[in-house]
Amino acid sequence: MLLLYILVAILMFGSLIFIHELGHFLTARLFQVKIYEFAIGMGPKLISWKSKKNDTAYSLRMFPIGGFVSMAGEDEESDDEGSLRNKKVWQRIIITAAGSVFNLLIGLIVMFFIVVFSANIGSTKVSAFPEGALSVQTETKDGLLANDEILAINGKKVHVFYDMNYKISRYGAEPVDITVLRDGKEITLENIVFPTQIEQGVTFGMRDFYVHLEEKNLGIILKTTYYQSVYTVRMVYDSLYDLITGKFGIQQMSGPVGITNVITDAAQDAVETKDGSYLFMLFVVLAMNLGCMNLLPFPALDGGRIVFLAIEGIRRKPLDARIEGYIHFVGMALLLLLMLIITFKDIFTLIIR
Repeated sequence: MLLLYILVAILMFGSLIFIHELGHFLTARLFQVKIYEFAIGMGPKLISWKSKKNDTAYSLRMFPIGGFVSMAGEDEESDDEGSLRNKKVWQRIIITAAGSVFNLLIGLIVMFFIVVFSANIGSTKVSAFPEGALSVQTETKDGLLANDEILAINGKKVHVFYDMNYKISRYGAEPVDITVLRDGKEITLENIVFPTQIEQGVTFGMRDFYVHLEEKNLGIILKTTYYQSVYTVRMVYDSLYDLITGKFGIQQMSGPVGITNVITDAAQDAVETKDGSYLFMLFVVLAMNLGCMNLLPFPALDGGRIVFLAIEGIRRKPLDARIEGYIHFVGMALLLLLMLIITFKDIFTLIIR
């Protein structure tokens, strides 16, 4: 069964990479860019087929950790009419951004179905408290009461249950200010304490109250889908900010090995509980993570290439293809080095578990 779960992880990785590269491929085709190869995976070719119609090679490569669409004039000068460099700047920006956009779109679509098929949709309205809850109001301290509708946490608006849970987890390691709607009046409760838990050396807040359920209808489904997707994207960028500012370290980062282990555990849990919602939610998080991270303005990433295209659009003059190629090469080398370090860390972590 373990091999089956690992296969699920590989298929999930492969599908995300395929969707990303499909975005580049379809938009390149739309603007009639000459494509040398459409590959899923990296390393030696396992299967390859070349189209006689357009001379494009379609390949499946050995290592399922990436993929690419190789286009004429991508990192070099070319006089070919179908060269990427001979297309208008706005067309190249669309082609470059399309992979990430496709990842975000598939994440949004899967999120919609997660919400549609979920048994219940939680609200932001408190229903009750378990015994020993820390956030409940008592005679000696302010706190939450049953039927309080949570509007904001630390001044940041709350829209749906997922959003509320995320903000409590992120900010609840310390006392927080919570704005609620109580008896028709909006009030702010200061220094509300939540229980905490520590995961991989990082402290998170924990919700310690129950909530009312939403009446499931199209409006609630669309609202929940939208905000859950928005805050999944927000979570990605918040995590990056925490990494840069030192809240998270290399220990909290995961590469292909670590993510495969998480997916394997999720697949096993889905089989045992006959509930695949967590596995599909993990797919959404990974899809949006891939989409967001690729849009970062770093050399070799799609976002880095978009920066160079924007500069070209402002200058109205193309940059030296060789210099840009060298910069992207250095960026790719740094990314591969980081991935190598994280992979060794993930393997070491698995060994000592």
